[in-house]
Amino acid sequence: MVKDMTQGEPGKILWSFSLPLLFSVIFQQLYSIVDSVVAGKFVGVGALAAVGASYPITMIFIAIATGANIGSSVIISQYFGAKKYEDMKTAVYTSILSVAALSLILTVAGTVFCNPLMRMLDTPADVFGDGALYLKIYIWGLLFLFLYNICTGVFTALGDSRTPLYFLIGSSVSNIVFDLVFVICFHMGVAGVAWATFLCQGAASLLAVLTLVRRLRKIKTNQAYPVYSFRMLGRISVVAVPSILQQSF
Repeated sequence: MVKDMTQGEPGKILWSFSLPLLFSVIFQQLYSIVDSVVAGKFVGVGALAAVGASYPITMIFIAIATGANIGSSVIISQYFGAKKYEDMKTAVYTSILSVAALSLILTVAGTVFCNPLMRMLDTPADVFGDGALYLKIYIWGLLFLFLYNICTGVFTALGDSRTPLYFLIGSSVSNIVFDLVFVICFHMGVAGVAWATFLCQGAASLLAVLTLVRRLRKIKTNQAYPVYSFRMLGRISVVAVPSILQQSF
């Protein structure tokens, strides 16, 4: 639901907006926690170490996705608050197309340099194979990770912090189910944990994109607007790049 946060009692608006964000952070952590628990309990200590071995690298990807989220949401919320809906839609589509391109570049680079990165972290030989496999499958899902984060940023910029929470709850619960099915029933080991995350995050991101596009169509504009703008990308980058660097460091 699109909500104009410039109308109404500030305290009530802030609480109703902030609480879903808080719960979103909690459910976001469930992904890594559940992966670690299932791997350690049902596969073995080596599997738990393999999942944890790639954690510093995955955190960099998450920092990039989160920084892009922040950069887009700041600019989009400014246009939405000013009721400049043409510029707002240009900012939304520019953000989506830009992160899609960035995620594909990082997917190729991450796949190529996966093993060297794991060696740089001095990953023990006995968990190197499973650790690299988990990381590669995670990297193949970067498009979903980036799209979901951008959609989350757009929803919050439009005053809706609940819709991303609903998607995240569904994704987290289904991730638990698929983790257990792939590992216990199909005996897929660490790969099963990674593929569960891939599938659940993919479903959540695609649903988020479809919902967002449908919401945007309901916001009427008075004139045509460019779907992509390098000028808009520059505005978003001014906010996004420092945020990415801060979280990465």
